[in-house]
Amino acid sequence: MLRDLLKECIEGRTLTEYEAETIMNQIMRGEATASQIASLLSMLRLRGETVDELTGFAKAMRKHMKAIPTLSTEHVIDTCGTGGDGVSSFNISTATALVVSALGVKVAKHGNRAVSSKSGSADVLEYLGIPIQTTPEDVSDALEKYSMSFLFAPNYHSAMRHAAETRREIGFRTAFNLLGPLSNPARCKRQVIGVYDTKFAEKMAKTLQRLGSTHVLFVTGRDGLDEITVTTETDIVELKNNEIFRYTIHPHEFGLPIGNLVDIQTSSVEQSGEVIKSIFHRVSNESATNIVLINAGAALYVSGIASSIHQGIILAKEALDSYQVLYHFLSLVGKKEEHRYA
Repeated sequence: MLRDLLKECIEGRTLTEYEAETIMNQIMRGEATASQIASLLSMLRLRGETVDELTGFAKAMRKHMKAIPTLSTEHVIDTCGTGGDGVSSFNISTATALVVSALGVKVAKHGNRAVSSKSGSADVLEYLGIPIQTTPEDVSDALEKYSMSFLFAPNYHSAMRHAAETRREIGFRTAFNLLGPLSNPARCKRQVIGVYDTKFAEKMAKTLQRLGSTHVLFVTGRDGLDEITVTTETDIVELKNNEIFRYTIHPHEFGLPIGNLVDIQTSSVEQSGEVIKSIFHRVSNESATNIVLINAGAALYVSGIASSIHQGIILAKEALDSYQVLYHFLSLVGKKEEHRYA
């Protein structure tokens, strides 16, 4: 089937949702050749994926992933991104996840090791000494005890191994960059998803609308970040209560000064981890702290804890200033106190 559909797609036809799901099922079962996978991904990259295609692909990936058992997902959130923004910032979404989990929001952080960045979420958590859960049962326990868990993508998407080598060889961003955030093993219905190019955000929003998500923000900083930025405006596509909205936000709306991109850039896992620790100890530079605050505000908003991003920022700042986040972080790494930044 894949070979026949590739012939039609090369002439300009797009896939139906059913066809896309069927093709992805073939890929996940190892029934597609490397050249067929490369041809499909290249064609999609050149013409752009449709909502039908993304929905079908995501359905198949969800079908083949190892899901988290007996987990009530209504108020579990994720903070992740498509990757590939090329800015080399510290792990903002990981720091954000730690901040909001300190406030009792259950976070099932989906991520991987570094591919296109200097530091992947798994890399920085390992450096910080925060345990990475290895089984779905461990994830459920961590969410219950600490409101924070990490879902290392290869443990839950083992069927992706059939496409892994092809992705490495072709070397450019593909549909799989968009599909990762749409395929959280905890089936989160509330997410903040960083998107490297805002033109993909609306398609992703319509895809999650079909898949039943409750409240999702797709964010793209105009400085190139796949996060809400503090250096300029951020484009946002919001899916809420089955409706989709598009708007922009600016740091000044929330009383935050314009930040500097260089202040949030790092060149290694170690640097990224040290920036995160300095934020929790309240000795970081202003830009680093504020970019975590604004992204945490968005995460608290989609979780339902805050009624707006602005209120979420206020709650996150209170948690940082009172060292609630630091104590939570130290409990995750098994330490009672730490004087290094005192």
